[in-house]
Amino acid sequence: MKTTGKILGMTIDQPNRKPVLQLLLDNNIDEGFTGEYGKLLTKDKLNIEVKAYRQGRSLSANSYFHVLVDKLANELKTSKPYMKNLMLNRYGQLAIEEDGIVPMIVRDDVDMMEREEIHLRPTDKVREMDDGKPYRVHLLVRGSHTYNTHEMSILIDGTVSECKEQGIETMPPNELDKIKALWGAES
Repeated sequence: MKTTGKILGMTIDQPNRKPVLQLLLDNNIDEGFTGEYGKLLTKDKLNIEVKAYRQGRSLSANSYFHVLVDKLANELKTSKPYMKNLMLNRYGQLAIEEDGIVPMIVRDDVDMMEREEIHLRPTDKVREMDDGKPYRVHLLVRGSHTYNTHEMSILIDGTVSECKEQGIETMPPNELDKIKALWGAES
């Protein structure tokens, strides 16, 4: 279960010398959360993550990205998965975990640009493996549905630029400004 809220206060549990947080959640009591939280009270251990709130991107921004991808694919006579991967490679965000950027090694004759379930940015690092075939190092690119407002803005702006280069009609600048304004108002 995920929600937003704020920390009301923090004390120290004296016998254990551990912090105790008091949280104010944004959910209303009538939203069914009291029962779910009540069940958690009986658990001995929970996974807890508290981090600063980040505004997410709007669904309309992600939908518009896909509209632009479709237009580009039709104009350039390529597949939609290929075009989506091309735009994500150029303007998308790499997946980063605790250890850093996520690499993936794929046999070089596998066309990752036509894949829909994973997005990879190829590098120039190719090695021959034990089977005698070349394998390329790729970097994992996050799907656009995970982007925050700023990241989605970079992706949309880059894709709009590509559309304009092809003479593809995009939203007028004032409408594009409106949809960008919505990214900050929706999550």
